[in-house]
Amino acid sequence: MGTIILPALADVHVHFRDPGGTHKEDFATGTRAALAGGIVVVLDMPNTSPPTVHEAALQEKARIAEEKAHCDFGLFLGAGPDNASEASALGSRAAGLKMYLGHTYGPLLMNDLPAMIAHFQRWRGPGPIAIHAEGPMLAAAIALARAYDQPTHLCHVSRAEEIALIRRSKASGAPITCEVTPHHLFLTEADASRLGPFGFMRPTLGTERDRAALWENLDVIDCFATDHAPHTRQEKLGENPPPGVPGLETILPLLLTAVSEGRLSMQDVVQRLHHAPAHIYHLPMPAAEAEIDPDAEWEITDEALHTRCGWSPFAGMKVRGRVRRVWLRGTLAYEDGQVLVPAGFGRNLFAG
Repeated sequence: MGTIILPALADVHVHFRDPGGTHKEDFATGTRAALAGGIVVVLDMPNTSPPTVHEAALQEKARIAEEKAHCDFGLFLGAGPDNASEASALGSRAAGLKMYLGHTYGPLLMNDLPAMIAHFQRWRGPGPIAIHAEGPMLAAAIALARAYDQPTHLCHVSRAEEIALIRRSKASGAPITCEVTPHHLFLTEADASRLGPFGFMRPTLGTERDRAALWENLDVIDCFATDHAPHTRQEKLGENPPPGVPGLETILPLLLTAVSEGRLSMQDVVQRLHHAPAHIYHLPMPAAEAEIDPDAEWEITDEALHTRCGWSPFAGMKVRGRVRRVWLRGTLAYEDGQVLVPAGFGRNLFAG
């Protein structure tokens, strides 16, 4: 088979650590990693330092990204205990509103019901409320979405019971969508034991039953997203390793390998990395193409990565399918390992 062309692909869930954690990643290294992975649009989460919960922080992060980004981007606002009105007023300048309902760190953890309700009442988008919720809190998020008829996107679904609940909730008309990560599709708790701290993320890796349930319910899954969350090797090997793994450069090769094995179709990939992200997040997708060699067989290595953290939980895995070239707005942005566009080439898709 010769090369194939894919349309503009988006990763709707990344953490570029900029500002406040740029020793792990910033908008320059993160967007170079995106292009190397065939991704031309990234949506960055608000749990930076300072968190992106007010207009000043959103404006400053946008300024930083506009100077550094090699591909296009959008920025999430964070839901806090006292910013429901301000966040709603800023909705058109953000990709969506991110709400953390458990198992997270820092000032964005929401555990006050009146504050949650205020956001579900007032948020007008156009992007959805994106939820980090596990177990019982996932059910609570779905109940709030239904009660306030609020479009709600459920991030990194990882457990069999969760995907079963999402299926039933969608069938009964709940205004929800969801995503899964490559690490929950391709790894399990057995890999977590092998990888040690380099296999620790939130949600944690599930059982083989959990992984099988995700594959068996692909029709319920709207998006594939990486939850790209890099940390340095030193941090991962410390006494209290933080959760998170990088994923931008490996998502497409992993999915293409699944295509070659007959577990996915190419249309499945395009639907979940192009059509659904554009629809759910009201993305003005740029004119872009990725040229893929679907027959290229190679091994993922840490040394070839563009991400600043320089490691992957998938290192050593043999995959089939390689990104050869990426064009963005008519310009050759990436070719065979080299990013060819300068910092600042990327555009804020929600700049107005």
